[in-house]
Formats: sequence, C-alpha cells, structure tokens
Amino acid sequence: MHPELNLQLMDTHAGGDVSRIVTGGICPLPGATVRAQMEYLRDEADGLRKLLLNEPYGIPEMSVDLLVPPSNPEAVIGYIIMEVMGYPIYSGSNTICTATAVLEAGIVPKREGWQSFMLEAPAGLAKIDALVRDGVVEAITCGGLPSYIDTYQTSIHVPAIGDVTFSIAYSGGFYALVDATSLGFSLNMDEERRLSECAYHIIEAIQTERGFSHYTLGDVGPVPFLHFMGPVEQLSDHFYRSRSATYVHPGVICRSTTGTGTSARLALMNYEGTISPGDRLETVSLRETGFIGEFTGVRQEGPHEVVENTITGKSYVLSRGDIIVNCDDPLIDCRGLTHILTSAHPE
Repeated sequence: MHPELNLQLMDTHAGGDVSRIVTGGICPLPGATVRAQMEYLRDEADGLRKLLLNEPYGIPEMSVDLLVPPSNPEAVIGYIIMEVMGYPIYSGSNTICTATAVLEAGIVPKREGWQSFMLEAPAGLAKIDALVRDGVVEAITCGGLPSYIDTYQTSIHVPAIGDVTFSIAYSGGFYALVDATSLGFSLNMDEERRLSECAYHIIEAIQTERGFSHYTLGDVGPVPFLHFMGPVEQLSDHFYRSRSATYVHPGVICRSTTGTGTSARLALMNYEGTISPGDRLETVSLRETGFIGEFTGVRQEGPHEVVENTITGKSYVLSRGDIIVNCDDPLIDCRGLTHILTSAHPE
C-alpha cells in the first residue's frame, strides 16, 4: 500500500487554453535558477507533467504551470511550463494564466486599476501589467519574447499534401508559419481535426529535413509548433486582425491562438514591412477567442532583426482544489513523481 498523496491546484484558462497551476504539494526543486529547476524537473521528475496531462487527471490539450521560488529578486514568484511537447521556456497563454492565479491566490495583492509586477519564467523575467476592476482581473499584458524570422518563404514536399511553403520564426520556440488559405482552410471549428492532421505531416517533414538553432540559445530541439495564418484585415490605422490556429506536436490544436504564435506573426509582419512599432494585431482562434499582440520596438541582434512585443489577454479561474494521487490505481504511473511530492515526505 502506498500513502495518499495530494497536489493543490488552480485551474484557469486564457482564450480556451486550460492552464493547471500547481500551487502546492511539490518539494523545493534543486537548481539556482528557474531554468535549472525546469531542467531538473524535465530530466529527473517528468512524472508530474505526465500525471497532470494524461488520464485520469487531464488531457494533452492542457498545460501545467508549477509555481517555484524565483532566483531573481525582482520577481514575486517563478513558474515552470509543461506541455504535451515538453518544457517550453516561455508561453503567452501560460503567463497570462499564471499571473492571474498569482493575483487570485493573494501572492500579489489585488489593487484597483493597473498594477505591475515581475514573474520569472525559464526564459527569464516576464513583466506583468494587470488591470483589476471591482476585484476582477480583467486583462493581463505580458512581455512577449524577442521574436525574429529565421527562414523566409521556403518550401518542402510533404507526402499526402504536396509542396508546402512556410517561414520559420522564433518567439519562445520555433514556429512554422503557414498560409491557411493556400492549403484550403478558412480556420473554422469544423476544420479542427483536419488542421491537426495536416500540421502533423508538415512538422514531421520539417523535423526530418532539418533543425534550427537560436542565435544565443543554440539547439533548442526540433520545431514543435505550426501556426496557420488567415488573411490579415486592417481595421484602423494601427490595428489589424487575423484568424489563426496554433498546432503543438504531436497532435494538439490549441484552443487559443497562443501568445508565442501571435509574437511569431508580429515578427513575420515586420519582416514583410506591413506593420510599424505601435501597431497591434488581434489573432482570433477557431473558438472566436483572441489575444492582442503589440509591436513595441525592433533591434538588430547579429543577423536578425528582432521584434519586441507584448501580448494582452484575459484568464478565467475554473476551479481551486486538491487532487488525490493514488499510486495503487492502475491508471496512474507514479514513476518520476513521488520523490518531489511533499506528502510523500512526512516531517
């Protein structure tokens, strides 16, 4: 018989993407930085990610964010992002959800109007601007990672699809950017399964053909993301809108358009000369939810013109509570997990 174990959670969503915030039940992780703690979790305790993203507790379309002590004194708390593809160093939707959870949990006291604080992601500090009205967190604006175009308008032959033209952006992860219309998609809900199947084959082909390297981080793994781009509408002098869908390998179409996907779009629009600093782009998902990305500046980093940006969205709290981890349950795999659960280590 195994002891009863439990985790404290707050479930949230932004744009439809559910982020499960782990607020308690995990031992302090080794590592002098949030990035090092992430690497320990990835290499030595991946059981937490698997537990919360698989049945009976979750589904692969969800994300998990573990709150951890920050290493940077400017940050109020750190967070480690876990998804079906692994451990991204940054995510806009997860940051929006984590910032909301930090306010709702009282880690940062709510104040009416705008307030600012810092979180620490594995990628580094994330500046948060939060709008609170009548005690409700109405909007979160977070810094998007500096984003750039690595490869512009190249093509690849994809079995069962044909030749596909794509660009590659980096915005916290490498994204294949694909024109949805050229593949016959209008980006509506009834296309969700076909979008996933199409993206799966494209990403498989790209991963087989080549890899991509970040100009400072080096090899960050195979391309995990694809962003389907709809036509861009100009709604006013400095505001644009585009239907969008983000795919995470293997097999997940995100409910939201994703913050990093929106940042990647801003990088492409800057590369093509269609937007200027101060312009905003609203990306709209299959479920009619949206994030707003603002192009705030540009700088040269080696061979790349790097776009600075922010992402704005709203997160909703779905539930607060504990989950019971019963390692005698045949549906639960506790390998790579019990050594980091506080309830497995009684005082």
